[in-house]
Amino acid sequence: MTVRKDGAAALGQSPGLPIGLGIDFGTTNSVVAFAHADGQVESLTWPSAWGPTDTFRTALMFWREGRKIAHTAGPEAIARAIAQESEQRFIQSIKTHLASKLFTETRLYGERFTIERLISTFLGHLLGDKGRDHAKTLPIIGGRPVIFAGERPDEALAVERLASAYGEAGLPHIEFAFEPLGAAYWYARKLDRGETVLVADFGGGTSDFSVLKFAHAGGNLEAKPLAHSGVGIAGDTFDYRILDHVVAPRLGKGTLYRSFEKLLPIPAYFHAAFAQWHQLSWLKSPQTLGELKKLAASAEAPHLIEDLITLIEFDLGFELYRAVGALKAELSSKESAQFTFAREGIEIEAQVSRADFETWIADDLAKIAEAMDLALAQAGVDASGIDAVFLTGGTSFVPAVRALFVERFGHNRVHIGDAFQSVASGLALLAADRARRS
Repeated sequence: MTVRKDGAAALGQSPGLPIGLGIDFGTTNSVVAFAHADGQVESLTWPSAWGPTDTFRTALMFWREGRKIAHTAGPEAIARAIAQESEQRFIQSIKTHLASKLFTETRLYGERFTIERLISTFLGHLLGDKGRDHAKTLPIIGGRPVIFAGERPDEALAVERLASAYGEAGLPHIEFAFEPLGAAYWYARKLDRGETVLVADFGGGTSDFSVLKFAHAGGNLEAKPLAHSGVGIAGDTFDYRILDHVVAPRLGKGTLYRSFEKLLPIPAYFHAAFAQWHQLSWLKSPQTLGELKKLAASAEAPHLIEDLITLIEFDLGFELYRAVGALKAELSSKESAQFTFAREGIEIEAQVSRADFETWIADDLAKIAEAMDLALAQAGVDASGIDAVFLTGGTSFVPAVRALFVERFGHNRVHIGDAFQSVASGLALLAADRARRS
C-alpha cells in the first residue's frame, strides 16, 4: 500500500471531486472523510445546536408520530435527549452489540429492529444526501476494530452484520480495514523517512494496536503491516467504573429488600446493565420497570430504587453520560473533581480523585498493556525497535493511558493525533490509494 504525504484541508477547500471515502463508525462518535487526488482530505460536517461539527455522535433517538416510528441520529438525537420533548427511546453504543450472539433484535414501539437495521438506520443519517451521492461512485473503506467489544466476541458474526448493515444503507461494496491502520495512514502522510510505528487507537468500545514498517520505494512511502492486536476495553469501560463506584450505590446498588421475611440483596443485574451505555436503553421495558417497582415496594431504601426507575423512565442516559464525561475530562487535568448529576429529582454529588479513578481502572490498564505487548511480540520487535508511537482516540487523553506509553517509549517517541479525525482521514487516503491502483 502507498501512503500519500500531503496535508489535510478544510471542508470545501480541496479542488476537484473526491476519489476515496473513509467511514469511521465508532462506538461513541463517527466520522466521514473524503480524500482527493492531490492527497488532501476533507471531513463531512453536520449542523448542530452548538454549531457545525465534524464528529457525529453514534446515537439514535426513536419516537412515535401517529402510527409511524420517527427517528433521528447524531446531534439531533442529542438535542432531543436534552430537551425531553416527548416519550422517546435513546440508544447509544450500538456498535458494542455487533459481536454478541445474544443480541438479535429489539422491539421499539412494537416494531422489530435487528442490530443490522439499527446500524443501517444510523448510517443513513450519518451519510446524508452528500455522503450517499458520493458513495455510489467512490471506493469506500470502513473501519473495524481489531478485536470487537463484548464477552467472547464472535468476529465473523460481527463482520457479517456490519457488512449487511452497510448494504442495507446502500453501500454494498464497502471494504473494511483495521481502524489503527487508518490512523497509521494518517500519521504517515508527514513522514520523510522510514520508521517502524506502533499505532494505538482508543475508541469507546475497544483499544486497538498495529505495528507497521514504513519504507521508501519508488518515490512513495510503502507501509508493511507487521502485527495487529486489540482488547474490548476502552472509554466505555472507564465510564462503567465511574458509574459502578460513584453512581450505582446512590441508585440502590448494595442495598437490601425483604422477601418472605428474609433480607436479600437487590439483584446485581439491574445495576450492571444500567452502568453500561449499550444496555441502558433496553431497561426501558414494562417487564423491567415492573420488577423494579416491586423491589422498591419491599426495599429498605426505596427512594434509591425509585431514583433508578426515574432515570430509566425519563431516558436520562445521555444526561448521565455527559456528567460522567465531564468528570473524566476534568480528571485528565486535575487531581480531583466534583461529580454532579441533578435531573428529575435525582441528585448525586461526589468528590472523585484521580488516584481513585486510576485504582478503579488499574486492571483495565493492565489488559490494555497486554494487548500492546502482544502486538510488539507478534511483530518481532521490542520497545527499542519502535521509532514512533501514534496515539489517537478520546481515551488517549486519560493520563494513566498516556503514561503506559511514555514510561515504555519515552516522551520523544509518543505523538498524539487528532482524537476523532485520524482514523477516518486515513481510511479515506487508503481508499484513494486503492482507487489509483485499480
